[in-house]
Amino acid sequence: MNSAMSFDIDKVKFDDRGLVPAIVQDARTREVLTLAYMNRQSLARTIETGQTWFWARSRNTLWHKGETSGNTQDVVGLAHDCDNDAIVVLVKPAGPACHTGARSCFDLQDTVLEGSLSQLYDLIQRRERDRPEGSYTTYLFEQGVDKILKKVGEESAETIIAAKNDDRKLFAGEVADLIYHLLVLLVARGVSLDEVRDELAQRRKCGGASDGK
Repeated sequence: MNSAMSFDIDKVKFDDRGLVPAIVQDARTREVLTLAYMNRQSLARTIETGQTWFWARSRNTLWHKGETSGNTQDVVGLAHDCDNDAIVVLVKPAGPACHTGARSCFDLQDTVLEGSLSQLYDLIQRRERDRPEGSYTTYLFEQGVDKILKKVGEESAETIIAAKNDDRKLFAGEVADLIYHLLVLLVARGVSLDEVRDELAQRRKCGGASDGK
């Protein structure tokens, strides 16, 4: 059962204005997208519709995220904190969370999130779909899987060579190149990062061995 559908509103402690802070996170990357407020009615609408509804304090009215922009947020899960006076809303965003057009309402441009594997994977997916001219990623996809495999092999060899030396920056750069080409290969083969993460999690359950031996 979807945790949003089974969420118990009666456990939530609304403040003296009838509001509770709602921290909205991307369900896949766990990136914080926005902080908004809900009252009982907007929380009930969120559970009922499976999309986020909030209470606009400045306008004293309900608002459905994405109603006019189309940037809706499908709710994957809801959870309250240990004191029941704050909510985390896990969503699959259909577009930017911020009214400025930014993905997040928080300035995360200079953080590790900007260069995260998930965001890079998403970018590569867009390159595979849109094929913008002049893009190296577009070039790889147009050349096909054999070309991508060749680049993965080349980058693997260069990473091994760099690891034999004492130049940490060079080694880090080669690892970054290898990871990028591996992500391109994942997209080309239709394998998601979630599948890789699930496989790693399963292996941890088996005692941490990579091959079960």
